Amino acid sequence: MSSNSSSPLTGAADRAAATTAGRPAGQRGAIRLHNVSQRYGTGADAVTAVGPVDLDVPPGEFLVLVGASGCGKSTLLRLIAGFEPATVGDVEVSGGAPVPGVTSGVVFQQPRLFPWKTVGGNVDLALKYAKVPKSERAARRNELLERVGLDDTAHRRIWEISGGQQQRVAIARALAAETSLLLLDEPFAALDALTRERLQEDVRAVSSDNGRTNVFVTHSADEAAFLGSRIIVLTKRPGRVALDLSSTLPRTGVEPEELRGSPEYAALRAEIGAAVKEAAVA
Repeated sequence: MSSNSSSPLTGAADRAAATTAGRPAGQRGAIRLHNVSQRYGTGADAVTAVGPVDLDVPPGEFLVLVGASGCGKSTLLRLIAGFEPATVGDVEVSGGAPVPGVTSGVVFQQPRLFPWKTVGGNVDLALKYAKVPKSERAARRNELLERVGLDDTAHRRIWEISGGQQQRVAIARALAAETSLLLLDEPFAALDALTRERLQEDVRAVSSDNGRTNVFVTHSADEAAFLGSRIIVLTKRPGRVALDLSSTLPRTGVEPEELRGSPEYAALRAEIGAAVKEAAVA
C-alpha cells in the first residue's frame, strides 16, 4: 500500500510502528501453523477445506482472515481455538497445543448468551469458569462491561437489550478469562451498518488497550482494512494464503472518522478487495 507523506495519519503510523517493532516470538499469544491442512469425510467423499497453510503470528498482532464464503476462514479459526485437530500439520498457541476455553476466548457470529441470566450473570459465569475469586467478580464484571460500553446494564435481562448490546456482552464474556488470544468469527455479520461500525471501533480500541493477540474472521474488505494490523487473504477452497499484508495504519491516536476518510485507508481497502476477488476465482 502506498503512503502519503502529507497525510495526518503519517506521524501516528510511525508512532504505532515504534511500539510494535522488535516483539519477540514465542510469547503468550503467539500462533504457529506449520503445513496445516484440514480434510473432512473419507474416500471419494473427502473434501479438503483448507491448506496447506504456514503461518506465524507474533504476540499482540491483530490478524484478520478475509476471503469469499467457503474459503476456510472459520475452519482455521476452529483449529487455532483447538475445537478440532488438524488432519495434517501442527497448530501451536503460546508454544503448545491449543486447548478450548483455556488458550483463547472466542466470540461467535451469534452472541450465544444464557437468556435466563442477566447481563451481569452471563459475565459472572465466565469469570467463575476463569477461576476469578468470588470476592473479585463484581468489580471485574463492572470493569469488563464498562470496557465494552455497557455501564449500568448488569441488572438487565438479555431480551431487554439490542442485538448490538448482546454482542458487546459476548465480547465482555470472552475477555473475562485472562487469555492472551481472542478469536472472533464474523461477530458483526448480522448487525446493521451503524452498530457494526461502532463495535468495530470498540474492538479495535480494546485490542490496543489490552495487548492481546486477535484473530478476526470476515468476508468484508472494509472491515479487514479497519481492524487488521495484518491481513491474510485466502484463496477459494481449499483455502491457502493468497496475500499476507501488513497494515501501516496507526492503531491509536487517530479518530475512527479520520481513519476511514484517509487516502491510506481507501488504498488498503481497495487492495484487499481486489485480492479477495482475484483469490475467489484463481
